[in-house]
Amino acid sequence: MEFLFLLFLGKPLWMWLAFLTVVVTLMVFDLGVLNKDDHEIGVAESLKLSAFYIMIAIAYGGYIWWAWSNGTLVTSDGTNPVAAYFQGYLIEKVLSIDNVFVISLIFTFFAIPRKYQYRALVWGIIGVIVLRGIMIAIGAELIANYNWMTLVFAAFLIFTGIRMLMTTENETDVSKNPMVGLVSRFMNVTKELHGQKFFVRLPHPDTNKKALFATPLFVALIVINFADVIFAVDSVPAIFLITTDTFIVYTANIMAILGLRALYFALAALVHRFHYLHYALAIVLVFIGLKGFYSYFFGKFDPYLSLGITFGIIAAGIFYSLWKTRGNDAASVAHRD
Repeated sequence: MEFLFLLFLGKPLWMWLAFLTVVVTLMVFDLGVLNKDDHEIGVAESLKLSAFYIMIAIAYGGYIWWAWSNGTLVTSDGTNPVAAYFQGYLIEKVLSIDNVFVISLIFTFFAIPRKYQYRALVWGIIGVIVLRGIMIAIGAELIANYNWMTLVFAAFLIFTGIRMLMTTENETDVSKNPMVGLVSRFMNVTKELHGQKFFVRLPHPDTNKKALFATPLFVALIVINFADVIFAVDSVPAIFLITTDTFIVYTANIMAILGLRALYFALAALVHRFHYLHYALAIVLVFIGLKGFYSYFFGKFDPYLSLGITFGIIAAGIFYSLWKTRGNDAASVAHRD
């Protein structure tokens, strides 16, 4: 069993396997128990499932605190792993909320019924786990070999935040997504859904022989994963400016994304209530970018102060949004639930 103590990206292999076991267990529980039979998820059920995943994320943060307290977990850059984990989790969670509208547009474009959307999101997380892992590994390698990359990340976040402050949220044309044309070019795609199936075998119109066809549900899944890569362009640099410890970066990202599936249906119904959260997130990105410059030239910024400022800005954005749009959600919730 000595191999379990071999280091992988700075942490013992058993620590990575334990985390992935938690993720796989949640996936199996999600698909095999919570969503065994496809059904439409209303706002109330969505909020309950989201609360469950938030408790799991907080509990995992408690484990990080325990492991750090007894010396089992030591970050590679000497940062406080508890503050870094929760700040990374919070930023990733809000970035996910900010992009729920894009996922909703993808489902609408492919005419995916609500009862199949949750299953697509659950399977999508498998792709996210792999893709985020690759992006985080690349980011960690860049920072390890080129310390000045933190300045590049910081400048990028400041630029992104300022751009978000100066512009409104843009309309997204799913039909122009390059993955739509790419999948259609290299795969046979049916024009209609076939229940919850991603692939079906049907007679090919040219040869009349049975051939494998992808369904619109599979194409939607691919486009959602491609969209997540675009989302990660903001979130991955942001968390690397909080900590360069790959384990904390990855676990905070995945824990936030795990709960997005459950929260999606409530957010899709209430996304119009969070209009000003877009600007709060922009301010957070600028703050994280400025903190990156400060840390590079003057030393580490107090982690709990950074967490408090991030939480305060996001909380202010949420409460201001809810206050400005009060009375506008009743009809929307009643329609969707």
